[in-house]
Amino acid sequence: MRDTRAELLMQAETLVRGRGFAGFSYADLAAAVGIRKASIHHHFPTKVDLGAALVAAYAARYAAALETIRLDVPDGPGRVEAYGRLYLGGVEQGLGCLCAALAIEGEALPGRLRRDIAAFFADHLAWLEAILRAGQADGTVRGGADPAALARYVVATLEGALLMERLFASPAAFQGTLAVLVDGLRPR
Repeated sequence: MRDTRAELLMQAETLVRGRGFAGFSYADLAAAVGIRKASIHHHFPTKVDLGAALVAAYAARYAAALETIRLDVPDGPGRVEAYGRLYLGGVEQGLGCLCAALAIEGEALPGRLRRDIAAFFADHLAWLEAILRAGQADGTVRGGADPAALARYVVATLEGALLMERLFASPAAFQGTLAVLVDGLRPR
């Protein structure tokens, strides 16, 4: 049986990650899924409802991935490297981070979406801060730097590298940036 809602979310995510939230319409989404525009409204009455569902689904996937990394990777630098590899998929597909693509639109977005995106990034920063703090405590991450500032540095570096290497279509260059980032976290 066809899961139209899941198809809509998958295609809408690709559209937003490739064009931005303002860069696609329900007509574009209907064409991508092969249904009528009216059918989209059955699942997502407004584009804001669709955007909120996209962010929620994306956040849930990332939360599961972050938990897997926390459980499976033993040290701070390794966890940051695994986190960075999540971004690599976007480079390989020529797509940006969903929440960064939305965040770029800033004040043009409805408040609900801005809050959802801020919560997404706040969760990532908190996760990174915790793993970096733990890495400093166990000696796998260099000391002296504030873990909260390091967490912002990690996100800013990876988002910037994703944006740049998406333009240059260079997964290898993204991997190089990630390697430099991770190496800089290790004790000297």
